[in-house]
This record gives sequence, structure tokens and C-alpha cells, in this order.
Amino acid sequence: MSAGKTLVLWDIDHTLITTGGLSRDIYADAFRAVTGQTLRQVANMAGRTERAIATDTLRLHHIEVSDQLLTTLGLALAEAFLTYETALKEHGRALDGAREVLAALADRTDVVQSVLTGNMESIAIGKLKAFGLDHFVDFEVGAYGMDHEERPELVRPAQERAARKYGQAFTAGNTVLIGDTPNDVLAGHLGGARVIAVATGTYDAAALREAGAEIVLTDLGDTPAVVGAVLGR
Repeated sequence: MSAGKTLVLWDIDHTLITTGGLSRDIYADAFRAVTGQTLRQVANMAGRTERAIATDTLRLHHIEVSDQLLTTLGLALAEAFLTYETALKEHGRALDGAREVLAALADRTDVVQSVLTGNMESIAIGKLKAFGLDHFVDFEVGAYGMDHEERPELVRPAQERAARKYGQAFTAGNTVLIGDTPNDVLAGHLGGARVIAVATGTYDAAALREAGAEIVLTDLGDTPAVVGAVLGR
């Protein structure tokens, strides 16, 4: 690997933290506030962007989708999240090893850590802050769920933001995406990043290998192993 920094892009939900099942409650409150309807069904969330989830959820309720409505729903989601911050701390948690790996990578001068997440930026920050993980991550160079509907399209914006801030090019050769779903694997492969998959969500190691992940870990519990995988050792 060439000299310079490695850009590490973390997924959040089920990779670094679990919300304890509160995501649907937050969605239900925001959906009711914007549409006046009770949320009957939320679209599949696993490894998807907020924009895609919101679009499909509205369509499931036979509501015509527009950019303005998506923006309004996004604002409502951010507001609803604030009302659940205390509950998130009580019912959610940082996953095993997450804090230790983030800290180890944050100590390195050859690594930039950010996020590539389906969450909106304010919610991404709030989720990591709830468990004291926010200070390990440079949110300015991340990519978020309202940036684009398709997850692979989030890799390039993160690379471009990091390049502007850190003064070097970030490509598939020095970008690592870490996530827990086949959609994370696909995002890396199509977007231009090496992939480390962790079987900490709803998909087991076999499913992640079948999706094509270069490296599959059971969890983040072995800090040296995760750091080694990130650095290509």
C-alpha cells in the first residue's frame, strides 16, 4: 500500500452500535408528524440509505414522493431522534470492541476515520455521541443517508471530502469500508473501497462471504486483528 493515510469509513447501526430497536419508533413519530398517518410498515432498513428507506416507506403507504416531502420527513426524523436520546442511552449500546478499535485507529497518524452510513448526518452524530464514540470520527468527511439514494454512490463523496481536507487522493487502494450487510459489501465494491464485513447484525459470516467481502470478522472484539485488517496486514 502506498504511503499516506488510509480512509476508514464505518457503518454505524449493527456495526458500531445497536439502538435497542428504537429506530422504528423514531420513524413512526416522524412519519405521523409529516403525513398525519400511522406508520403501518417501514421499508427494509438493512444497509440502505435514509433517502431510499423514506422513499419506499412513503410508497408503501401510497403517498406520492417528492424532494420537498423527503426533505420534510428528514427534518422530522432529526427532530424525533432528539426525543429518544435518553432512551437510546438506556436501551442501546456500543457493540463489543467498537470503542477499543475506534480508539486504536484514532491514535494512528496514517488513518482517517469517518462514517459511511444510511443515517442522516445529525442522527449519525447523535448515535455515536450517545455512547461516547463521536470524538474518534471526522464527520466532516463522511457520507450520509440523504446524500444519495443508492449506497455505493456515497463512497465517492466521502473520498472527495477527505481529499480536500487532508490533501491526498483517496481511492480503492487506500479506502476501507466496514459494515455488517451485503449492501455494505456492494457499496464498497461498486463505490471503490476495500471491504471488511463484521457479522454483528442480521447477516452471518457465510452470507457476508457470499456477498464477496474480502475479509469477514465475527465481531470487533480482537482489536489487533481489526487494525491489521484495516491496514492490509
